[in-house]
Amino acid sequence: MKLGSALAVYLLFWTVTLFAILPIGVRTHEESGAERVPGQADSAPSAPMLAKKALITTVVSAVLFAIFYGNFVYGWVGFDDVVPEFLRPPAGALPR
Repeated sequence: MKLGSALAVYLLFWTVTLFAILPIGVRTHEESGAERVPGQADSAPSAPMLAKKALITTVVSAVLFAIFYGNFVYGWVGFDDVVPEFLRPPAGALPR
């Protein structure tokens, strides 16, 4: 895998992981008892902890990417392992 491709895949892992981690531990101003700013949405978090979540996202996505890259290099799980035989295309239909 070329460096550019690896960076693109890592960025995808990072982005998906960020969206999975963002809602964890979020409390609104009403839930935390903090004062709201006029015009603020009711659902706005009182302390989003973005730096902490970015660090967690980086670590989790690095682990996920390492697993992905290991599978890419060593072929632990392939197409034939995932797709049931009756759903596989006929022999010769997929380019190698």
